[in-house]
Amino acid sequence: MNDTIVAISTALGVGAISIVRLSGNEAIEIVNNCFKGKDLTKVQSHTINYGHIVDKDEIIDEVLISIMKAPKTYTTEDVVEINCHGGIISTKRILETMLNHGARLAEPGEFTKRAFLNGRIDLVKSEAVMDIIDSKSEEANKLALSQLSGTTSNMIKNFREKLKQLLASIEVNIDYPEYHDIEVVTIEKVKDSIKELKKELQNVIKESKNMTLIKDGIKTVIVGRPNVGKSSILNKLLQQDKAIVTDIAGTTRDIVEGEIYLDGILLNIIDTAGIRETEDVVEKIGVEKSLSMIDDADLVIVVLNNNEQLTEKDQEILNKTKDKNRIIVINKTDLADKLKLENNDLQNIVRTNANSVEGIKELKDKIIELFQLEKIKTKDYNYLTNSRQISLANKAYESLQEAEQGIKDNLPIDMIEIDLKETFDLLGEIIGETYSDEILDHLFANFCVGK
Repeated sequence: MNDTIVAISTALGVGAISIVRLSGNEAIEIVNNCFKGKDLTKVQSHTINYGHIVDKDEIIDEVLISIMKAPKTYTTEDVVEINCHGGIISTKRILETMLNHGARLAEPGEFTKRAFLNGRIDLVKSEAVMDIIDSKSEEANKLALSQLSGTTSNMIKNFREKLKQLLASIEVNIDYPEYHDIEVVTIEKVKDSIKELKKELQNVIKESKNMTLIKDGIKTVIVGRPNVGKSSILNKLLQQDKAIVTDIAGTTRDIVEGEIYLDGILLNIIDTAGIRETEDVVEKIGVEKSLSMIDDADLVIVVLNNNEQLTEKDQEILNKTKDKNRIIVINKTDLADKLKLENNDLQNIVRTNANSVEGIKELKDKIIELFQLEKIKTKDYNYLTNSRQISLANKAYESLQEAEQGIKDNLPIDMIEIDLKETFDLLGEIIGETYSDEILDHLFANFCVGK
């Protein structure tokens, strides 16, 4: 990290302004060599300076230069932000000029990566930075801001502190094995502490799954046989004609997607190809894709035709989705009732007529009820929010279980200590107390280049 990096930090396109950002020991000097105005090496930190970026004798653009000197900056290094006009040509010319004068093009997320490596933020806060940029709802934005403020990091640190104290008690036993009373007290303390830690961590993991719904939304798949009204229901939910609707079976051959918000939570809704046996090559691919998407869905809406008897294919779909979060929509209630479901123990049934809006509100209410969206968004946001964090928490929980089982099996206390240390390290990976270069590269590769 001894070099100076540069990147365009605003979306590239026509706009009022663009920002070219530099960070590193030579950031101020590099910009000063291309700047016509004050001597930037002598101005005070956190000031804005007017002038022009030049390439030899040619003026590239009229700019405002923000000078921020280490360590009170985003990366803790010297940071310079060049505020120029928002045209594509001038912005790229300024970037090229900085590169020609010694800066290196930043990798995705490298500014935030430097902030982490320099100790200004931890990994949870680093991920929160990108979550703020990507957030699509107010609730998701609140969640990301909460993580950026450090509440989640502090929760993990407090948990690790309890483990540290527990490990200290074990060390006393290992260092002074001749005192039998110490061993008895240690085993009982470890047993009770592990039980309490397991309960606490299990609650964090459970609630964190709800936080992923706030952040990523609810992946909702609408499935059913052809011509039962799936596309009509999608259009009514979205309140727009997103999917083509006809009386011809097999009209939808590929997925059609849309988004709505329920109680501030995003629903990513996917209308799939009607599930049936077909010789049409294109439609067959669509049917296979429909079946595969059921496995990845957070919610499956199964649509049945009120005007037809339950078919073998309907039953196959019901069987495939029985273990999923599922809502059964009986559509076409304006037609004669021919559908009989007495032999199926089905819950969460909604009746709709997709030719009108009848039943659509009830469908939305059922989704809110099924996911308890009203409760989710009123909870505090002091939880984990992505698969990396939750996966590590699950592994830490498993290590606690191993430690607990070790006590039941009367294993030596130093064997119990190994599992507890593993729990401690895994929790440390969540906030970045321990990490590998490979994990960092993967994490920051998904960031914007200029962030």
